[in-house]
Amino acid sequence: MPLSRRLFCLLSLFCVLNPPVFGQDDGASKPLRVGMIGLDTSHCIAFTKILNDEKHAQHIPGCQVVAVYPKGSPDIQSSVSRVPVYTEQIKALGVEVVDDLDKLVEMVDCVLLETNDGRPHLEQVTPVLRKGLPVFIDKPIAGSLTDAVAIFELSRHYKTPLFSSSSLRYSTGAQALRGGSLGKITGCDTYSPCSLEATHPDLFWYGIHGVEMLFTVMGTGCESVTRTSTQDFDLVAGQWSDGRIGTFRGIRAGGRGYGGTAFGEKGVGPVGKYDGYAPLVVEIVKFFRSKEVPVSEEETLQIYAFMEAADESKRQGGKPVALETVMKNARAAAAAKVAKILAAKE
Repeated sequence: MPLSRRLFCLLSLFCVLNPPVFGQDDGASKPLRVGMIGLDTSHCIAFTKILNDEKHAQHIPGCQVVAVYPKGSPDIQSSVSRVPVYTEQIKALGVEVVDDLDKLVEMVDCVLLETNDGRPHLEQVTPVLRKGLPVFIDKPIAGSLTDAVAIFELSRHYKTPLFSSSSLRYSTGAQALRGGSLGKITGCDTYSPCSLEATHPDLFWYGIHGVEMLFTVMGTGCESVTRTSTQDFDLVAGQWSDGRIGTFRGIRAGGRGYGGTAFGEKGVGPVGKYDGYAPLVVEIVKFFRSKEVPVSEEETLQIYAFMEAADESKRQGGKPVALETVMKNARAAAAAKVAKILAAKE
C-alpha cells in the first residue's frame, strides 16, 4: 500500500476513535460564576435578568449570577425595605441566597457589589479583594472619599482589579463625545436628578450620575470646584488644569432627566440620555473575563473628589475648593484605615 494511502487510513481511524465535538467548551466560553453582594437596588434584578435569562431581549452571555449575599444597609429605610421583595425575585431567577460573605467568595469567580448604601462597601469588598476576585462596585463606590481611596489601596495591595461606574457613563452620546465626535472637548454642562441621603455626601447618592457623565466627556484634570446650592437645585462648576470649565446641575424639583451639552472644536452637541443598563453590563462582562479595568483609578477618584469638594464648597459658602486639598485629607485617613484592616487579618 502506498505511503499516502496508509497515512489516510490512519487518519480516518483516528477520527473514528476520536470524533470531534462541535460546540465543546474550550474554557473561554464557559460562563463565569458571578456572586452578588447586596440586594437593595433594582440593579440587582435588572443585571441578573440580563446575564441569566437567555430569552431576555438584551441578554449578554459570558457570566451568570449564581449566588447573592443580601445584607446591605443597616438603617436606610428605602434600602432595607426592598430586600425581602428582591430576595423572592432573585430566587425566582435561580440564584442561591447565602447568609455568609466568606461562603459567597468561595462559590464564585467574580463579584458585583450592589449594596445601595456606600458605607458598608469597604468592609464588604475587603474579603473579595483578598480572595483575588475581580469586582464591579456599583455607585457610589463608597460612603466617603476616604473609603474610596482605601478601597483602591486594598485593590493594589491584593493585586485584585476593580472598577466602579454609573450606567450613564456608557450612554451612546457620552461615549461618542469621548471618542471624538466633536473633536477636542472645550467644555461641558451636564444635569441629572440629585436626591439627597443624609448619611452620604450630597452628590454621592444620586448626583453621581450627572457627575460621571461630566467626567466621561471632560476627562481628568479638574483642579477646583465651586458650588451654589438651594433647597431644590445645585450648580457645581469645576475648573480644569487647561482652563476648561465643566458644570453639573443637580435637580430636586420640577422637570428632571439626564443629559447635557458638550462644547468641542467641531461644534456643540448633546451629551445624550440614559440608554438603560445593558451597555454597562457589557463592560462589566468584558472586565470580568479580561480583568482589564475600563475606568482608571485616577478618573474614579477625581469624580468622588469633585463631589467631596462640592460639599466643602457649600460648607464654606460657595468658595472654591481644590480637589488636591480633599484628596490629601482622604489619603491620610485612608492610610490609617488600610493599615488597621491589614493588621487585623495579616
